[in-house]
Parts: sequence; C-alpha cells; structure tokens
Amino acid sequence: MTLDELRALARAKLRAAGLAGEHADAVAETMVSGERDGCASHGIYRLLVADRSIRAGVVVPDAVPKVSEPKAGLVQVDGGGGFAQLAFERGMPLLVEKARANGIAALALNNVVHFAALWPEVEALADQGLVALAFTPSHAWVAPAGGTKPVFGTNPIAFGWPRPGREPFVFDFATSAVARGEIELHRREGRSIPEDWGYDSEGRGTTDAEAVLNGAMRTFGGHKGSALAAMVELLAGPLIGDMTSAESIAADESRGGSPIGGELILAIDRAGFLGEAVLANLTRAEAMFAAIEGQGARLPSQRRYAARARCLAEGVTIPAALYADIMAIGV
Repeated sequence: MTLDELRALARAKLRAAGLAGEHADAVAETMVSGERDGCASHGIYRLLVADRSIRAGVVVPDAVPKVSEPKAGLVQVDGGGGFAQLAFERGMPLLVEKARANGIAALALNNVVHFAALWPEVEALADQGLVALAFTPSHAWVAPAGGTKPVFGTNPIAFGWPRPGREPFVFDFATSAVARGEIELHRREGRSIPEDWGYDSEGRGTTDAEAVLNGAMRTFGGHKGSALAAMVELLAGPLIGDMTSAESIAADESRGGSPIGGELILAIDRAGFLGEAVLANLTRAEAMFAAIEGQGARLPSQRRYAARARCLAEGVTIPAALYADIMAIGV
C-alpha cells in the first residue's frame, strides 16, 4: 500500500470503530508513522489495539482536551479520557512558545490513554528546534529486577536533539527488555521468544509469548532498567498527579484496554542556555556524532530513517492475516 492508502484505511477504520474525527486523524498519523519507519509493533497493528480499547469502553471516543497553564513554564492538558495524540497536538504549540520564551518548559498530559511509542512526539518538537524528553508509564506488566511479579509498565523514555540540515537524533526505548507489542506479534505468529524477555505466572523463565503476556516481562539491563522504570513511574505519575502503572491496570478492570494515565514532556531551547554560542556548541555535538559513526557504529533512529526513505519510495507491505483482521474492524 502507499502511505496515503494506509492513512486513509487507518482513519476509516478508527471512525468505523467509533472514534471522533479529530481523534481518528491524530491516532492514524501515529500508526502510519510507525509503519512507515519499519516499527511493525507500533504500526498499523495498533489499529487492533485501539479498536479493542474503544469497544471495551476504556477510551472516551469524543473527548475534548482542555489546555491550561498552571505556571509560566508549565502546560497541562486534561485529555478527558481520550487517546493521548490529540491532547499532545493541542498542548504542543503552547509548550513550544513557553520553551522559547523561558528556555525550558514542561507539558503534562493527564487522563489520557496510551498505545504508541513516544518518538513521534519528541521528533515533532525537535523539528521545531527544541531538545525534548518524554516519559510515560503504562500497565503493570513488568517485574522489578530481583522480582517476578508485575509492578512497572514498559515505561518508555524518548529523547530528541535537533541537527542542522538533517533528521534529528532521536531515541525511544522501553525500560522493559522489549516492547510488549513485540511479544504480542510473536504470539500472533506462533513464534517463541528469548527466555530473558519475561516470566510465566509462576515466576519461571519461559520462551512462550502467551505465558509472558499472562505473567511478567523483565526490565532491560537488570537493576539499571528497573531504576529507570521507577523514575518514569514517579515523573509521569505522582509528579503530575496521574496514575502509576499498577493503578492504571487496576482502573482497566480486566477490560484489556490500553494503559490509562499521564505523560510528561520536557522541551528545552538551546539558545536559552547558550545565547550566541549556540552554533559553536552545535558543532561540538556534531563532532560527537561523527566520532560514533566514523567507527561504524549506528546512531539510534538511523534504522527508522532508512526504513522511512524506502517506504516513501516503495510504500509498505502489510501481512495478509493482519490486513484481514483490520478489515473486520467495524463490520
């Protein structure tokens, strides 16, 4: 399919599932971006995830985000129980304005439903010339290092750094050993998973994707990933007055929907710190990137950008079984 065909399909199926127009457009764009950049677990497959959340009543399909300014450098958006994408769109212009005025600003998204990666948001801010960080918890699916029972969400962290004349430096990773969507894709395709991805419900290591989905995932890097996961819980939960991952999965009430809660986004204007020294310091940053790439190492996001170039030229290919499931939405 071409990306335009994929976008039209995603919008149509989200509307057929009951999502209001502006929400459908914003959510579809995130899914198309994932598919375009070769991130299948965050791509059009997420139509099934969104449809399930809508049918389960987890999402308010016509929520109207409300933007407020609690402090000079802060923006808050109450998403009203809708998907996070439209809430971010509504809050981003004011976040950009405040970051440029103050040097740094923060955006708190509250009362939203999450199903996607965070890189589209930090990339959008980097495209505005701002350094960006984003954090969000999810459902309690992940055991802390040394334990086997879920406490944390997959708790992603994303970072964006603008680069002159080229795509920004962006990374986005879960603090779990792997994205939950990746395990779900293995389950759909009947493939085994590495044993270090998670535990079954009895706390035993397993290569069965279904068993891990019903048990607990592991953090990446042992205690280091566990500490980062705890940090995300605090930053995007109690700090902004929203849910922890344990509270989110409790609020789901076994409906099987996407995580409910908040997101914290920080935006920094480099000129606020550096003034006229911006250009010289950007050159120093580029020297670091050159030192990485010069020895054959890959920068985060390079794979995505390469996939993006291919998809813009060639379109995308959707597995037949997934396409059939998507076409059944709203029928």
